[in-house]
Amino acid sequence: MPETIRRQSSPNHGTRRSGPIDILLLHYTAMDDAEKACQWLCDPHSEVSAHYLVDEAGAVTQMVDEDRRAWHAGAAFWDGERDINSRSIGIEIHNGGPKSATPEFPGAQIDAVIELAKGILSRHLIPPTRVLAHSDVSPGRKIDPGPYFPWGRLAAAGIGLWPDPPDPGGDEGMGPGASGKSVLGLQRRLGAFGYRITPSGTYDDRTQGVVSAFQLHFRPLLVNGRADRSTLDALENLLVQSGKAEAP
Repeated sequence: MPETIRRQSSPNHGTRRSGPIDILLLHYTAMDDAEKACQWLCDPHSEVSAHYLVDEAGAVTQMVDEDRRAWHAGAAFWDGERDINSRSIGIEIHNGGPKSATPEFPGAQIDAVIELAKGILSRHLIPPTRVLAHSDVSPGRKIDPGPYFPWGRLAAAGIGLWPDPPDPGGDEGMGPGASGKSVLGLQRRLGAFGYRITPSGTYDDRTQGVVSAFQLHFRPLLVNGRADRSTLDALENLLVQSGKAEAP
């Protein structure tokens, strides 16, 4: 845990409804000012909250106790679980988003996120496969913490997984309109890893959205929703790391 954590309580929380705490979910604020983001997360009219907020300088504010159900995930799904709020700790990381003037995450901020996350992982049995982006649990609806977030740095510190993906190689890969066994295998592997997807054998809008979410987290150099060789290699690497490589 960071040595100093400011406390500003949010009223937006409730009783956890099911399961253990086994997900760490990372967001960005998509706001211009961290203090305004904190005020919003503590405003009863907003009906949103998170357990922690990390500003650009690395200062940490706790808004909800970890044993309480913060309201940060919304409509979401991971590996069979729909009530992500009941199973997760949510960290909001102040950042304006990929289209803002400063989309990168400062080093001091990431250092603080790593320290905070290590403390959370020491208190809860959260496996690396369940250190997730908001975009992972809500593909197509959310993109945070976005393509600039340094997931590789977190994984190097023992937080989550990172496949060290090969650079996109110029192949178009599979995309909308494709169908057949290759698409079916892709859908099954994405589902085995945890994403909500129906194995239909048709590369539909949902498949494109899930592939984009996967790329945002694990292959951010090119986020286009097409399953090229780089994306497929990254997925296979993660399945090996998570012990799911034999998924059909």
